[in-house]
Amino acid sequence: MIRPLLLRLFRLLLPIFAPLCALVAAPAAQAERVKDLGTFQGVRPNQLTGYGIVVGLAGTGDDSIEYATQGMKGVVSRFGLTLPQGVNPALKNAAAVLVTADLPAFAKPGQRLDVTVSALGKSKSLRGGTLILTPLRGADNEIYGMAQGNLAVGGLGVSGADGSQVSVNIPSAGRIPGGATVERAVATGFDTAPTLTFNLAEADLTTALRVADGVNHAFGDRRARAMDAVSIAIDAAPGAEDRIMMMGMIENIEISPADAPAKVIVNARTGTVVINGAVKIHPAAVAHGKLTVSVNESPRISQPAPFSQGQTAVEQSTSISIDEQKKPMINFKGGASLADIVKAVNAIGASPADMVAILEALKQAGAMKAELVVL
Repeated sequence: MIRPLLLRLFRLLLPIFAPLCALVAAPAAQAERVKDLGTFQGVRPNQLTGYGIVVGLAGTGDDSIEYATQGMKGVVSRFGLTLPQGVNPALKNAAAVLVTADLPAFAKPGQRLDVTVSALGKSKSLRGGTLILTPLRGADNEIYGMAQGNLAVGGLGVSGADGSQVSVNIPSAGRIPGGATVERAVATGFDTAPTLTFNLAEADLTTALRVADGVNHAFGDRRARAMDAVSIAIDAAPGAEDRIMMMGMIENIEISPADAPAKVIVNARTGTVVINGAVKIHPAAVAHGKLTVSVNESPRISQPAPFSQGQTAVEQSTSISIDEQKKPMINFKGGASLADIVKAVNAIGASPADMVAILEALKQAGAMKAELVVL
């Protein structure tokens, strides 16, 4: 009597506990934070560029290049000094440079930025130089920062009187850590836009849907929706404070992104081949070998017999040899994984160039359903 009751109870509870058992037994997918998958629209750095003069060089400047001379005239004019007409100073200790920097999102006036300084003209080295006050402009030609300071140059260049030169790294470029000051903030517009938009770094429809589902599950509503393979629109109340709080919560949501599509990356110049784990091989057989033909010419001197009045002659002797490397045929079974491919190719001693040829042939035969990217 008890046994039928237990069996009946087991049948009733089986539909409830079966999904739970499957979740426990299944391996956990690798979860990643949303902030590692992309960025919010508008929250990005902006590039800044400026034209300036570096002084204090040890005779490695631009000498008499016209645009360096004009730049120096602009610098000295700030101090009330005007060079006479027709005077072209020899600026061996100064160089015209381009200054670049990245203005981070939400950067405020007074914050410091790292800048990169690169020689524009004939300057051989910027070592020991000092950048004179240089305005940094954005794409709208407005000034967003001011740069000045001593350069840190990792390169070294030495030249001799006979024209010989020795260079270590690149001495014509350097950096100034914290060498620029932010003068103007850039409006991101995230607090006034109708919705927040999160853009994935790599387009993927499945990942976009999973990010939207993760946001909706975390907040318990339907505020997020995938617009395409990159963008996820999120409804948000206006106001910077509320949106910053919500953005911080969204960035720390963990989801399982979609598996990468099957790809084979081939660098034809270096012979590097990278195959991701999604690549599968359909049933196929591959035979790969090399045929080497060698032709050797060995001239031979023929001497005439004594008193025969003959002449010494050169006879051509040619030997031709054929060497064929016999390698076993590879048999790929259906669904062969990355490990199977590597094991089979290594078994026949194939070089990276051979592997490229095998993979290209597999794709042409329709046995490899993967994108073949040749760099």
